[in-house]
Amino acid sequence: MTNDYPVPDMADVELVDVLRAVADPIRLQIVTVLCDGEPHPKSAPEWGFEVQKSTLAHHFKALREAGITRTIVDGRTHAIQLRRAELDARFPGLVNALTHAGQAAV
Repeated sequence: MTNDYPVPDMADVELVDVLRAVADPIRLQIVTVLCDGEPHPKSAPEWGFEVQKSTLAHHFKALREAGITRTIVDGRTHAIQLRRAELDARFPGLVNALTHAGQAAV
């Protein structure tokens, strides 16, 4: 992993910012997919959303800036990963509640 995009320190992440970020249905669905804790490719076909690549990139950026995800850069490959352990430690039960809500919305 090299040149990962910067993420806020988890101590600085506020619950209101996390909730604002996942209020968008696409971002909530992204979190639901990422709840396995594994890095997922950022390429648009992997996600199955009917949005432009630039729109998807905006959603990824919003999640990263809210402290929910990290972007992992390995050469020309970019992947996105939920900061699951950090979120669970800071906001116990939140990720489970979000993924349950995301699955119910599908």
